Amino acid sequence: MSVWSLLVFTYAMKLFGTILIGSASLLTDVAAEDPKPVEVANTVIITTDYISRLVAEARTNNPSLKAADSRVRSATLNAEAVRTWEDPMAMFGGSVYSSRGFDPAEDGNLAYGVEQKLPLWGRPKLTRRVAEAETSMREAQVNYRAHQLRNDITKALLTSALAERVVDIGEQDLVWVEATAKATDNKYRAGQAVVADTLQIQNEVAKRNDTLRTDRLRLAHERFTLNRLLNREVNSTWPSLQLPPVAPTIPLSAKLLSLALLNEPKLKVLEQEIKQAGAAAELTQKMRLPDVSFGVEGRQYSGDGEFRSGIFTLRFSLPWANGNKYRKDYERDKERQKSAEQEREEQVLMVRQELHHLAVDIEATRREALLHTDEITTRATQALTSRLAEWEVGRGGFRDVLDARRLLLESELRSARATAEEHQMLAEMLLWTGLENLEALTPLASEPALLPVHADHDKKP
Repeated sequence: MSVWSLLVFTYAMKLFGTILIGSASLLTDVAAEDPKPVEVANTVIITTDYISRLVAEARTNNPSLKAADSRVRSATLNAEAVRTWEDPMAMFGGSVYSSRGFDPAEDGNLAYGVEQKLPLWGRPKLTRRVAEAETSMREAQVNYRAHQLRNDITKALLTSALAERVVDIGEQDLVWVEATAKATDNKYRAGQAVVADTLQIQNEVAKRNDTLRTDRLRLAHERFTLNRLLNREVNSTWPSLQLPPVAPTIPLSAKLLSLALLNEPKLKVLEQEIKQAGAAAELTQKMRLPDVSFGVEGRQYSGDGEFRSGIFTLRFSLPWANGNKYRKDYERDKERQKSAEQEREEQVLMVRQELHHLAVDIEATRREALLHTDEITTRATQALTSRLAEWEVGRGGFRDVLDARRLLLESELRSARATAEEHQMLAEMLLWTGLENLEALTPLASEPALLPVHADHDKKP
């Protein structure tokens, strides 16, 4: 087999592998995939189950999520520590009489008593409600952070798989340029090629080696990022990761929007903030009512230790002098509640905008991935084969061969990048909808779009 036949065979095999990976995307359009990760020769295709396993590991190791869990436990303990009855106040004292005063044997010269603040106006219940609302808000924040962590891990996996694919393409191209350099040198020695062709292909070998080194360093950094997210050792090894197949388009449908408005994690956090602010405002309104305490005091004589007299007291504060200040406190808390409500309305608008943006970009990147995988890469491979054949028989320039090679490399890279970008945007859509995995989104691919697509909007009648 000649060198050129070997090159054509190599690219044909690469083309077959690319088409095989692209055709697997049809499986996601007709049925849900097996959620278990596929491992072949230490190669893992990124799937929902594999992502879930890493997220479960991160939930026990990731410092930010552990901190959020601690805040939930702190808020729970705070709610459980709310007291219905305040600690009673004890009192003990004595009296000193002059020669002109009462006889201490008659009045008693020792005083003692106890005073208890009464749990009136429902304040303990409202205080407990504020604390419970904070607990619910902290739990919503943990849920939000868990979704963010899943999104970060998914994107990091896809970025790492893309970096690995770039390295694979670079290694395949290095084999090609080295073989071409050897063939060009043989042709030059036989007087069938010019020195410029030899020098040019040597430059290509040098550039490919340098680029491949950079790509390998980037791959190492992406794996470093994964270890950081899972709080693993920085030198922990990873299996070879493979990008998932192209996923179906998810249009902005009424069902998708309703699910997002119901489940979006940040919306849930804001809803709990509204409840907490409302409970705090109600508690503040009760603070303008007087504090009431009930007390009992007794007096006895130190000479014989016998009881002489007792007093029952009812004490209360007089808050009406500061009525205007209490009103300002209440208005302050109501403004905080309004602020949380307005933030929620803004988040609703943001959810709608982001989902529409993601739906448009997902559809565009899907088309780009399929275009390069199914069409452009095929034609680029055929063009490179043709340019090689023409140059071998002296009917074409070597520059045309290198240009055809660059077009093929560009097509393969753009196909991989578009596939990775599509799944990264799908992960972002999962975050905005509060759904757990891609299998929950896939049924929404058949839902009618909420906004019509006017393909001929720019055409005049």
